[in-house]
Amino acid sequence: MKKTLIIAEAGVNHNGDFETAKRLIEVASEAGSDFVKFQTFNADEIVIKSAKQARYQTKNIGVTETQHKMLQRLELDRKHHSLLIAYSKKCGIEFLSTAFDIDSLAFLDSLGSRFIKIPSGEITNLPYLKAVASYNKPIILSTGMSTIGDIENAFFVLEKFGATRKNITILHCTSEYPAPMDEINLNVINSLRTAFEVEVGYSDHTMGIEVPIAAVTLGATVIEKHFTLDRTMVGPDHTASLEPDELKKMVSCIRNIELAMGDGIKRISPSEKKNITIVRKSLVSKCLIKKGDAFTIENLGVKRPGTGISPMKFEETLGKIAFKDFHADEIIEF
Repeated sequence: MKKTLIIAEAGVNHNGDFETAKRLIEVASEAGSDFVKFQTFNADEIVIKSAKQARYQTKNIGVTETQHKMLQRLELDRKHHSLLIAYSKKCGIEFLSTAFDIDSLAFLDSLGSRFIKIPSGEITNLPYLKAVASYNKPIILSTGMSTIGDIENAFFVLEKFGATRKNITILHCTSEYPAPMDEINLNVINSLRTAFEVEVGYSDHTMGIEVPIAAVTLGATVIEKHFTLDRTMVGPDHTASLEPDELKKMVSCIRNIELAMGDGIKRISPSEKKNITIVRKSLVSKCLIKKGDAFTIENLGVKRPGTGISPMKFEETLGKIAFKDFHADEIIEF
């Protein structure tokens, strides 16, 4: 099975603090994630000053304020980006960030970003999609809050303005924090793969780690999951994020699932071979069978071990003549 790309989503869980961002990088690396991902935006560029918070944001922060005011506090300082990229490299993990506006796309490109991650909220943003397509880079497209039609329209724009379909990965996503289990609809992963003939991953906002693990068994090639240093921290996304030990456990479980999935060819595995003769059975004598007697349903039985004649030959053995005496519970030979 192809290795699953695991993106540890730090997002805005640094709360605007550089040292917290560094610690998040350390945690993502220690967990074995492939990428640590932040969010790059200018609050003035992405939201009007009077826009209200989402209900979950008000609940998780405990303060009613405008989106603009909240996002201003959560901006990742541009001067810190290059420092965090260098620190990620030092920690052995790749830095990634989602740009929420066109200027931020250009900024991340100037820093050498290898992927472009399109957040769910921008899937209907035509100018933004045009800008993404112009960079001719691999694209990861989150699809929360969207229909198949929305995704088709986004693909149309991306391909029209230079993106190549083979370079696009779709992430199935339910954009609620935390997302209810009965609204996850993991089978959409298969539907998206069939509909768009591209790689499909999963961006998870549920509580716990079982859903992203299940997504891997459905062939998700990318898993994105929010994490935090502490769920009790104040901020919009901490509550629906994994804590360090949980992130580590999720990564470990996904790596085990990758090993367990295999190639789909049914065969006897090396570790099984030694058990075949122990747990399979052979033809045995139920009672004393004298030399010259015929094997019958009454005197022929099936018991372990499987070192003798296979019970699959039971019917063809009936009527054959014993070439020697067989005592009760003795393995039959021809």
